[in-house]
Amino acid sequence: MTVLQTTPAATRAEVRPILKLGVPLMIGLASATLIGVVDTIMIAPLGTVPLAAAGITTAILIVLISALWGVVTVVGVRIATEEGGGDHVAVSDHIRNGLALAVLTGGLGALLMVAVFPLLGPIGQPETVIDILLPYWASMALWLLPATMFFVLKSLFDAVGKEWTGVGFGYLGVVVNIPANYLFIHVWGLGLLGAGLASVLSQTVSLAAVWAYWRFSPSMAAFRQPATVRWSKVRRLFVESLPISIGYAGEGGAYAFLGIMLGWLGATALAAHQVVNAVAGIAYVIPLGLASAVSIRVGMAMGGATKERLRPILKATLLISVVWQSATALIFIAGGAIFAAALSDDPEVVSLATTLFIVVAILQIADGIQGTALGALRGMMDNTRPTVITLLAYWPLALPAGYLFGFVLGYGAVGVWAGYVLGLTVAATALPMRFWALTRPQNV
Repeated sequence: MTVLQTTPAATRAEVRPILKLGVPLMIGLASATLIGVVDTIMIAPLGTVPLAAAGITTAILIVLISALWGVVTVVGVRIATEEGGGDHVAVSDHIRNGLALAVLTGGLGALLMVAVFPLLGPIGQPETVIDILLPYWASMALWLLPATMFFVLKSLFDAVGKEWTGVGFGYLGVVVNIPANYLFIHVWGLGLLGAGLASVLSQTVSLAAVWAYWRFSPSMAAFRQPATVRWSKVRRLFVESLPISIGYAGEGGAYAFLGIMLGWLGATALAAHQVVNAVAGIAYVIPLGLASAVSIRVGMAMGGATKERLRPILKATLLISVVWQSATALIFIAGGAIFAAALSDDPEVVSLATTLFIVVAILQIADGIQGTALGALRGMMDNTRPTVITLLAYWPLALPAGYLFGFVLGYGAVGVWAGYVLGLTVAATALPMRFWALTRPQNV
């Protein structure tokens, strides 16, 4: 019977590798956030209606990107598992079939986004926004295709020890996006459409660069061995990714619905939520990066037949996450009023946002724990049960609790957010318990 290492020394030994992998993943994920920041800054001078149009588009994109991230996660874990076992032929096979899956799912996401557009009016979005939205909406739907392909290729670099190379290609898109936005929007006068075209161009440049490096760099020769795209393998990857995609989409959809509920409370509550979301969205790359890192490390341990490292890997990542998220919480508490005043000049918005920053600070540790445990479980390819746990925590629990606290009991925006914290806490308790059950000696 395998005896799992749970000593402090075994845990400490995993801290450095997790940080080595996790930090570039966080910085790399921040590149996508920065592209959104650039778009917002460039669109803002066009007026309130174009900015609102960008906001509606982003809300839908969050759900679709979350679902597509499930595809990226599965391909990345498969690559990490084969790399852990030293099977470069299998790595080459997974990257090619993963790219085929990215084309199919990215294209499906784009078509789905276009299909959703006619529903915006019936769900109460302003006509003035919808009248100018379609060109930007369609271009951002197209953006999903190169974005999904890029992150599949980037997962190869993350798994084979070239994390900073992937980060560099991600920030290449940011560098292209800044002048392209200015040129398309303000020089050529394409307005909102120009912002969408700039995003597509910048992401396509990043994709072309990372593809060329994979195809022609001598250092990547081991990972481009002859392999055939087999639709049976593509289908298998899709089936494996489906529960993860549903879980991510469910989480993203719940967060999007949180914003809708706050909109029912009026413009002040919605504006305060947007202020908090702008800052918290940047901080979110920390738990997301750690979740990706732990899934890769766990996948490599599984593939390398070193399952005794599973618990130390999770313990080390939880330690890093709790420390990091605690620091983030302190920043939100101490600087919430400063952030709010910097992003709004409405005293009511600033006051409410300052209070919401305290609520969001409370959820930081729970968010880090649930994200880390979820990443570890996905590294073990345990997908269905964790997805059920997260969906139950958010939809039947968090959102109804938010409605109860916010509307029935009259606590307003703070109550809505408190319900979300409750659901997140349940997930942060159940998911580590699931991992611990799976890594008992008799189970591994």
